Amino acid sequence: MIMAKPIKLITLLALLPATAVIAQNKWTERKAGDIAFITNTGGQNLGYSSTSGVKILTVDGFAFKDLNKNGKLDKYEDWRLPVDERAKDLASKMSVEQIAGLMLYSRHQPIPAAAGGPFAGTYNNKVFAESGAKPSDLSDQQKQFLAKDNVRHVLVTSVQSPEIAAQWNNNAQAFVEGLGLGIPNNNSSDPRHGTVATAEYNAGAGGAISMWPGSLGLAATFDPEVVKNFGHIAAQEYRALGISTALSPQVDIATDPRWARVSGTFGEDPQLAADMARAYIDGFQTSAAEKEIKNGWGYNSVNAMVKHWPGGGAGEGGRDAHYAYGKYAVYPGNNFKQHLIPFTEGAFKLQGKTGMAAAVMPYYTISYNQDIKNHENVANNYNSYIINDLLRKKYKYDGVVCTDWLVTGDETTVDSFLSGKSWGVEGLSIAQRHYKVLMAGVDQFGGNNEVAPVVEAYQIGIKEHGEAFMRARFEQSAVRLLRNIFRTGLFENPYLEPEVSKQVVGKPEFMDAGYQAQLKSIVMLKNKANILPLQSGKTVYVPKKFTPAGRNFLGMETPEKLEYPVNMETVKKYFKVTDNPEEADYALVFIASPNSGGGYNSADAKSGGTGYVPVNLQYGAYTATDARATSIAGGDPLEKFTNRTYKGKSSTAINVTDLAMVTDTYAKMKGKPVIVSVNMSNPMVFAEFEKDANAIIVDFGVQGQASLDIMTGKAEPSALLPLQMPVDMKAVEAQFEDMPHDMKCYVDEQGNKYDFGFGLNWKGVIKDGRVDKYVKSVVKP
Repeated sequence: MIMAKPIKLITLLALLPATAVIAQNKWTERKAGDIAFITNTGGQNLGYSSTSGVKILTVDGFAFKDLNKNGKLDKYEDWRLPVDERAKDLASKMSVEQIAGLMLYSRHQPIPAAAGGPFAGTYNNKVFAESGAKPSDLSDQQKQFLAKDNVRHVLVTSVQSPEIAAQWNNNAQAFVEGLGLGIPNNNSSDPRHGTVATAEYNAGAGGAISMWPGSLGLAATFDPEVVKNFGHIAAQEYRALGISTALSPQVDIATDPRWARVSGTFGEDPQLAADMARAYIDGFQTSAAEKEIKNGWGYNSVNAMVKHWPGGGAGEGGRDAHYAYGKYAVYPGNNFKQHLIPFTEGAFKLQGKTGMAAAVMPYYTISYNQDIKNHENVANNYNSYIINDLLRKKYKYDGVVCTDWLVTGDETTVDSFLSGKSWGVEGLSIAQRHYKVLMAGVDQFGGNNEVAPVVEAYQIGIKEHGEAFMRARFEQSAVRLLRNIFRTGLFENPYLEPEVSKQVVGKPEFMDAGYQAQLKSIVMLKNKANILPLQSGKTVYVPKKFTPAGRNFLGMETPEKLEYPVNMETVKKYFKVTDNPEEADYALVFIASPNSGGGYNSADAKSGGTGYVPVNLQYGAYTATDARATSIAGGDPLEKFTNRTYKGKSSTAINVTDLAMVTDTYAKMKGKPVIVSVNMSNPMVFAEFEKDANAIIVDFGVQGQASLDIMTGKAEPSALLPLQMPVDMKAVEAQFEDMPHDMKCYVDEQGNKYDFGFGLNWKGVIKDGRVDKYVKSVVKP
C-alpha cells in the first residue's frame, strides 16, 4: 500500500474556518505607570512591569507571563497547572546558587533604610536623608542581596505609609522580575497590629493600620472567632502592604510565668492556645470568593509561619534563648509533649481549606535531654530528631521550616540580642552549621542575606552523599518554598495599586473591629463595692509615670521619662482632671507589670560572679532563697562553669516606681476610690498593692481609651485571665518551667482567686460556656 504524504498542520488549518483556526483573545490590559494589569476572562489575572523585560505569551487565547524570557510557555509559568507541578518544574530549572538564595530570609528591612544602628542602609552610598532618594526606592543593600545573593524572602519592618509600602513593593517586584527566572519576592512581617496606647479611637475615622490587643489579649477573649476575624482583616492589610507571609502566630504555651516572651503567646493552656492558633491561621491563610485561586489560597492569603516548634516557653529560670544565658529549655515535669499540642492539634489541623500552617519556625532553645534518638543537646534548628523525626515524619509536616534569626552566626557574648545563636554547635564553622541545619530537615535560614555559606554547605553534602543526593535535597526545599509563592498568586501578579492600598489599610471598619476586640480583651479582677462603672463627669487624679533610663532589647540606650501614662486629652472627654488628689473623686493609676530584666546581670559577671540573677515578678526586691541550688542545664563556650543557679541572689523590678504610684496615690486619696489599670506582659504578684486598689483592670496591649470605656461602663468587661497569677515568688520558684496550671494563685481581699479563666463582669465572677469549655477541663498537677 502506498502512503500519501502527510498534510502539514498549517495547511490543514488553512482549510478550516477562521473561527476554528484562531482562538479568540480572552484577555485585556490596562496600564498604571510602569505596571500593566491583565484581566484573563475565565483565568488568572496578571501584573507585570514594563521595566522588567517580561513579555506576554498568548496561549489558547489566555495571557501568560514569559518570566524566563525564552519565548515559550514553561510549566511554572502556566497558571492552569497544579501548584506542585509548577513548583517542581521551576525547582528543576534553578541553579544551586538560585535555590540557595531562595533559602535565605533577609535581615530586618525598614523602609526607608535607617541611617544607623543594626538595620542601617544607604542609597548610592549615602544615608537616606542625604541621598535624594524616594522612601520607596530600593537601598544599595537590598539591590545587592536581591541580585547577587538571589534572596526572595524579605523581612519588612517599619514603613512610612501604606502608599510608600505599596510603591516599594512594586519597585522590588519589578527589580526581581527582570532577574533570571523572574521569581517574585515573598515579603514578610513580624506582628504589626499592636496598639498605640495614647491613640484616640474615632469610629468614623481610619488609621495607619487597624489596632488589636496583643496575643495575650486575644487569648483573654477566650473566643477563637475574634482571633479568626483578626486574621482575616490583618491578612487584607498585609497584602495591601505587599506582605504575603506573617512571621506569626507565636503559639508556645507560657508554662513559665517569667519568660520574656509570654506576652506574645496565647497563654499557658495548651487547648486554648491550639484553638487560637487554628483560628488565627485560618483567618490569615484563607481567601474566598473572587480572591480565591484554589483550595482556599489566593490574593487575600498570607502564609502563616507558626512558631516556635517544639515550644519555647520552658526556658530554665524563665530566661529567654535570644541570649546565650537562656539557651536551655528544661522539663522537670517531664511535660515535653504538651508543648506540641498548639501545633499538632491547632496549626496542623485547620478548619479552613488550606489545611495547615504554611511554615514553621523552630525556637532557639536546646530542648534539654529531649532528643531520645541521637541524644544531642543542640538547638532545635539543628536537631534532626526534633525536626526530621518528630515534625516531618511523626506529624507529617511537609511545609516550609525556617530557622529563627541569626542561628548560624558566631556567639560573641552571652548577653547580646544581636549575637549569633548557634547554641550547642558553637564549635562548627558557619558553613558546617548551615549543612547541619539542612540535614536536620530545615529549608530556610532566618536573618541571613549571604548565599555563600549555603553553597558551601552544598559542597560539604556532595563530599558526604554525592551530588545527586544534594541536588534532590535542595530541590525538595525549593519546592516547599515556591509553593507558598505560587499559592498566594505572586507569580501571576505581585503588584499593588498604591491608592487601593491606602483605602484598605486602616479603613474605618477594620479600625472598629480592632477596637471592639480591645474592649473584649480587658479583664476586671477586682471591683470592691461595685465602684465600677465610674460616673462620667466626675473629677479624677492621674499620677505621672516615671521611667528610668535604660537600654532596649537591642542594647540601645533609652532616656528617663516622667509623663502621663495615658492620653490626658482623651481622659478629659470622660472626666474633669486635677493635679490635686484632695480635689479628686477618683484616682486612675496606670501601671505596667513588673520588669526585672531577663535573669542576667552583666555587672555581676564582670565583678567575678556568674551573672545569673532571678527574674522577679514583683516590684520590690526579691531574694531567691527557694531557687534550685544546681541548675538543670548549663554550659557555654564563654563560661567556665555549668551551674547557672541564682539561689540567694536578688533582683528588683526596673519599674519599681510603678508600685509607688499605687501606694502613694492610695495615701493621698485618704480613702477615696483608687482604680488601677495594669498593662500586663507577664503574670505578677498582686499582693504588693491589691488592698490599696478599689478596682483593678488588666489589659494586654490596648488603647487607653478602651480602658476608660470599661471604667465608665460604655462597655462591660468580659475577658478572662489566660494565665495564673502567683501568690508570691516562692510559688513561682516551686512551679515547673514546663508545666501549665501548676502555680499557687493569689486570693484577693474579696476572696477571688486570680487563676486561669478568672474574670469579673458587672454581676460578679464570670461563669459561662467559655469557662465550662476551657477551665473545667484543666487537669492540675
